[in-house]
Amino acid sequence: GRARHRERDRDRGRERDPGSGPARPEPSLLRFLVCPLSKRPLRYEEATNELINEELGIAYPIVDGIPNMVPEAARMTQKKPPAEDSEQP
Repeated sequence: GRARHRERDRDRGRERDPGSGPARPEPSLLRFLVCPLSKRPLRYEEATNELINEELGIAYPIVDGIPNMVPEAARMTQKKPPAEDSEQP
């Protein structure tokens, strides 16, 4: 009855082509996402399906259309991060 009806309504808003490759995030949501580390806006990179933080040189993966913004999941995009953390002994 009612649960099936709700499911149908939920699925109607999604137009997902099975052959369209990786699920892309909702563009309207990307505007509101910021890096959890720097709190700066992220750039969506369609080629790699990632959210890029140019400043820190890291990229967050997008899995099934959902950004994985856990710092541990991010990969480095630069060989060396900016000279900010040069306080190592």
